[in-house]
Amino acid sequence: MKELLDKISSYNIFNYLLPGIIFAVIASRITHYPFVQKDIVVGAFVYYFIGLVISRFGSLLIEPLLKWFHFVKFADYKEFVAASKKDEKLELLSEVNNTYRTLSSLFLLILLLKGYEKVEARFCIPSQWSAGILIVLLVIMFLFAYRKQTSYIQNRIEASGV
Repeated sequence: MKELLDKISSYNIFNYLLPGIIFAVIASRITHYPFVQKDIVVGAFVYYFIGLVISRFGSLLIEPLLKWFHFVKFADYKEFVAASKKDEKLELLSEVNNTYRTLSSLFLLILLLKGYEKVEARFCIPSQWSAGILIVLLVIMFLFAYRKQTSYIQNRIEASGV
């Protein structure tokens, strides 16, 4: 287990594992959904996955909304790549920036989960439907995440001038 933890980057800890743990603890306390795991090894993987989902939600929904409302403004990607070659601190600043976005997503998703819990009780939605809805939403989200990541790779190649 120690070797596995040594291989996890700070990005993975602060953008996936920590938000996943925080989400699981808070959501388990304020909803009837049991996210906290008894087995620490299983828990580590579950919390990492939850954090990954939270991070992708922020990347695919929160970030574009904040751009659309002109709350944040991004530099051109080619400029970012060129600047990060000159200023190695940009990578760290970008990581911290993503952590803030992920934490914002975490709290929004907790609110959405609490809202869904109320809707589920009000309209007597069967738990099988909830599981199916979740799976469909995760498939859609990860397909869009894949498309976005592929676009980043393409933009990075173009920015390298190769």
